[in-house]
Amino acid sequence: MTISPQERLADVAAAAVEVAAESAEAGTYTGGVGRALSAVIAKVGARLTVDAEVRGFSSGWQEAVATMSGDRPGPAPAPAPAPVFPMPTRREPAEHA
Repeated sequence: MTISPQERLADVAAAAVEVAAESAEAGTYTGGVGRALSAVIAKVGARLTVDAEVRGFSSGWQEAVATMSGDRPGPAPAPAPAPVFPMPTRREPAEHA
């Protein structure tokens, strides 16, 4: 079973809330505990973001290479190149008169 990044972050946040609640019940909750739990959630979120960026770059790179080499997966043909239209040349101010 594969767990999504959102589920992983939700699990970490839920665990942090549980720890905070248990700490409060025990009378040991402090600002430092809150900052530490927040830092854990931030670190996990940062790692998930980096992982997603690397996976996105890797899959995008593989798709680009496949497109350039003509080895596109699946039955869809490669798209036709977009038309290129020349830009009109700029007229000199003297021509406007």
